[in-house]
Amino acid sequence: MATSQKLAGKIALITGGTSGIGLATAQRFVAEGAFVYITGRRQAELDAAVQLLGQSVVGVRGDVSNLADLDRVVALIREQQGRLDVLFANAGIAEFLPIDAVTENHYDQQFDINVKGTVFTVQKALPLLPDGAAIVLMSSIVGSKGSDNSSIYSATKAAIRSLARTWTSDLKARRIRVNAISPGPIETPGLNNLAGTPEQVAQFKAQMVGAVPLGRLGEADEVAKAVLFLATDDSSYVAGVELFADGGMAQV
Repeated sequence: MATSQKLAGKIALITGGTSGIGLATAQRFVAEGAFVYITGRRQAELDAAVQLLGQSVVGVRGDVSNLADLDRVVALIREQQGRLDVLFANAGIAEFLPIDAVTENHYDQQFDINVKGTVFTVQKALPLLPDGAAIVLMSSIVGSKGSDNSSIYSATKAAIRSLARTWTSDLKARRIRVNAISPGPIETPGLNNLAGTPEQVAQFKAQMVGAVPLGRLGEADEVAKAVLFLATDDSSYVAGVELFADGGMAQV
């Protein structure tokens, strides 16, 4: 992985950093010189990710919807590093039901992790962020498109896109840049777990590919490179945007 050390000396936190886009971004950040904290809900996956990433990484078990867990993560970073330069609020889940089948639990779980988790991850990290820091929020193309059976999940991602705008206003006096990244269909463990049997997964992927102008699924590292752009001085005059990494799926 050719690098230019664009994050040399920087401290970063990636929530949901044990697989998929979060893990790929952690790999990018470490390669670019950052010291990276990752969180995950399952210890075995967290340990495996830390082993893969090697040095310059600390794994902290925690659930972003649990405020006590967030407090613990922030306290550890404060104790060990004293500051946080880059925050990638990536942790999230996706569940799909038609509106007539939506349950309170289906609603609560997705809003608690995707929206509440993002809100309080950012709020609790703010005291550690120096002026001019970078925050990247994980949104999705579903916040802009009306896909079958995705009303609650899509609503959470539309909320996150809105937060990137409002927090850009809230934090302008501190020059903290807040941007959203919105992937399209990406080849990740999460995508493979959505559709059931291997045959259903293959059919689902084929449908997705058919809707992507570039004619393929994206790779997690392709999104990670876009997150890296938003996290570094390469995007020093970029604030409040939604950067699509979707092969054109939501654009045409």
